[in-house]
Amino acid sequence: MAYERKEIPASEIRRQEDVCREIFDVLTSDGRRPLAMVDTYGCQQNESDSEKIRGYLALMGCSFTTDEFQADIMVVNTCAVREHAEMRVLGNVGALTHTKAKKPGQIIAVCGCMVQQEHMAEKIKKSYPIVDLVFGPHELWRFPELLKEVMTTHGRVFAADKCEGAVAEGLPKNRDGAVKAWLSIMYGCNNFCTYCVVPYVRGRERSRRPEDIAAEARELVAAGYKDITLLGQNVNSYGKDLDSGTDFSDLIRMINDIPGDFLIRFMTSHPKDATEKLFKTMAECEKCAHHIHLPVQSGSDRVLRAMNRSYDSAKYLSQVELARKYMPDLVLTTDIIVGFPGETDEEFEETISLVEKVRFDAMFTFIFSPRVGTPAYSMPDPFTREQKQVRFDRLLEVSNRISGEKHREYEGTIQRVLVDGETGREEYNLSSRTNGGRLVHLRADKSLIGQFINVKIVSSNTWALYGEPVK
Repeated sequence: MAYERKEIPASEIRRQEDVCREIFDVLTSDGRRPLAMVDTYGCQQNESDSEKIRGYLALMGCSFTTDEFQADIMVVNTCAVREHAEMRVLGNVGALTHTKAKKPGQIIAVCGCMVQQEHMAEKIKKSYPIVDLVFGPHELWRFPELLKEVMTTHGRVFAADKCEGAVAEGLPKNRDGAVKAWLSIMYGCNNFCTYCVVPYVRGRERSRRPEDIAAEARELVAAGYKDITLLGQNVNSYGKDLDSGTDFSDLIRMINDIPGDFLIRFMTSHPKDATEKLFKTMAECEKCAHHIHLPVQSGSDRVLRAMNRSYDSAKYLSQVELARKYMPDLVLTTDIIVGFPGETDEEFEETISLVEKVRFDAMFTFIFSPRVGTPAYSMPDPFTREQKQVRFDRLLEVSNRISGEKHREYEGTIQRVLVDGETGREEYNLSSRTNGGRLVHLRADKSLIGQFINVKIVSSNTWALYGEPVK
């Protein structure tokens, strides 16, 4: 059955805000401001979702804490991309037994991608009785009414039924920091890579309307944010479900035209939709960072077909060449999966060969993690975890060597950076990022946080650059 785009009416969002005010009256009836904590795992999209959860909680009268023992409302926003993330979440949720024992009235909610999987929601229902509320990403917009149901019935509420998702505009947000901001432009994914659970837990691709995105971007710039990251599971397929005639490149130009001194970044791209128009737009838009995160996943064409990635290694290499033609200073990062079911030593060597050819600035590497419900979960896999670990260590060694070599090329150069925070260390007390997203540690006064400045790169290592401000 074809997916039908669904938008939540503004009246429904206003109704949720009314529920927030009802909860506010209950929570603050004793004259005390309740405390809430939102513990977030996973990707930037989860971080963006947590901003909305905190926005609702703020409307309910909550202040925020990082101490789960102090929290009246504890929300755990989960990730399902890898088994390790799920096990970590379950361990931490189990540990909340102690917080609830000390604070019996504490409400514990678990939300996000992990609980959108039926078997994980059932596991929490049976094995974690301390959890009062479970809801998937599609139900986030009605978090207030779900929380109210818990508070009024004093029972457990589960809202993670299978759903393709909708677009909900106008949700309140409570953002972390004042320099960087996440800006979701679309949700879900249509690619169905055989190893990936995201289409099953986040639903089908659905784009926000360009005028709504541009309005939010203007608000962020007016509020002083200097680094705006456009978010989507596959941002460069933006707009395909709309009748607006605006694609991702057009959207970048719209935001680039907003007056102000800020950077536009985006995460993440799929090679099948990374076009010459996109590279040309990035080169021509002065506010668009020259950085692309372009996951290749494997250098083996057979493995790429088994992954349902819709390109081969030659196509990927040609895209890299074209992108660097438009942006010679391009910073290119990627994801690679080691040990996909059936991957041979020879096919792994093809990945090493591609990495040596491209010379990525940084790589995010993972050993294959089987996800229940995906095609790859049941694929024959003759190689052991130990064999895959040997390959992973080799890839990491190559990645670190190349990253270190590329970082040394920055030494002695002048770079424009955005100072974004403190490191907590006496030496090199500030952190910053180049246009291409490279981390630069600085020795400078913290009054520079939130400013673009020029720095001279004096040293480097595999993971970071080190610089000194210059006039």
